[in-house]
Amino acid sequence: MRLGMHVLSVKFFADHLVQPPNKEFSDKIFDLSAFEKFLHERIKVEGRTGNLGDNVTINQVGDGKIEVITHIPFSGRYLKYLTKKFLKKQQLRDWLRVVSTSRGVYELRFFNVVNDEGDEDED
Repeated sequence: MRLGMHVLSVKFFADHLVQPPNKEFSDKIFDLSAFEKFLHERIKVEGRTGNLGDNVTINQVGDGKIEVITHIPFSGRYLKYLTKKFLKKQQLRDWLRVVSTSRGVYELRFFNVVNDEGDEDED
């Protein structure tokens, strides 16, 4: 019982970070301000969108990074889901993937495309 009481007294604080592959990429292909606006519109708090209040803050950090700070339970997989949804909407999902590089940090990376030499010779 004591352990349960201790867990209930702990405040939840999560810091999630999403970053594109590099600066040139974010300037030309990936629109960070549109992604930030998308997150503001789509993140649900207590089952409702647009209900962020003081519980969730979304900021652009230098070098093309977006920081999501929450004071309520917030799943990193939900942020990954929303990022994938944005990529699909912008028709970038075929070239980019979302990878967790460390706890709370998600990065966009290009898919590794390897061409088969045998297919080109047969044509």
